[in-house]
Amino acid sequence: MESREEQTFERLRSARDTIWQPAIGGAGGSLVHSAGDAMLAEFGSAVAAVEVAIDIQERMARFNDGLAEEERLMFRIGVHLGEIIIDEAGHDIFGDGVNLAERVQVLAEPGGIAVSRAVRDVARLRDDYAYVDAGEHVAKHVSRPLHIYRVRARESAATVPSGPVPVRGVFHFHGADISGRKFGFDVPMDELVKRKQSVVIGRDSGQCDVVLVNTSVSRRHARLSVGRNNTLQIEDLGSTNGTSINGTKIAAGQSRPLEPGSTLKLGEIELLVRYD
Repeated sequence: MESREEQTFERLRSARDTIWQPAIGGAGGSLVHSAGDAMLAEFGSAVAAVEVAIDIQERMARFNDGLAEEERLMFRIGVHLGEIIIDEAGHDIFGDGVNLAERVQVLAEPGGIAVSRAVRDVARLRDDYAYVDAGEHVAKHVSRPLHIYRVRARESAATVPSGPVPVRGVFHFHGADISGRKFGFDVPMDELVKRKQSVVIGRDSGQCDVVLVNTSVSRRHARLSVGRNNTLQIEDLGSTNGTSINGTKIAAGQSRPLEPGSTLKLGEIELLVRYD
């Protein structure tokens, strides 16, 4: 009997071979490389890239139909228009265009499509789809904010408010302090929304929901809560060594949205924020 890991691998391989590769190749694109559930493709135009992204997500919806929720493959697709460097010998591509596409992909919803402003400005959608403005996002190692748009079917675009994340799912925080000691914790969004609770992070186990044993972290350092449009917010609780997102410090008592792909720093602990 196959293990769950083996079954997931088989589904990934099937999706790649029967959906991703035919869709990309059929539109004149090139699947540059793939590793696990991550794939990088290059197209001659932004229009083709967006059309293929929609095609893939529609096929994936049919692929997942009938599967239990925990068995479904929910890919995030990000599309960016930019210059790249082509390494023909190594069959690879590099450059800012690739890096920005990766940042855009992180900001897509599971099973969804996110594009940069550069793509939205030139790629017209089919009549049954629309762009939904998801606002500006600060991305790691990017000097200016990224303006993100999500691609949604017109029916859902008219009824679903834009926001960094849907209600269901889990935020994962993983990283290390300056000595290399690792830290990590998870925050389920549905529990926060349903119970209207907050999560206090700090060093004191008697006062905090998430305990980080590190002298640079205050006894009550920061608080996670749900804000407008079900966004995850983080508030600094007057910590001694500060709280920052992507290098920008949060003033004591102020809240800021915390988005997938961000880097959260609590004292000397740096955590990458991931969502699925």
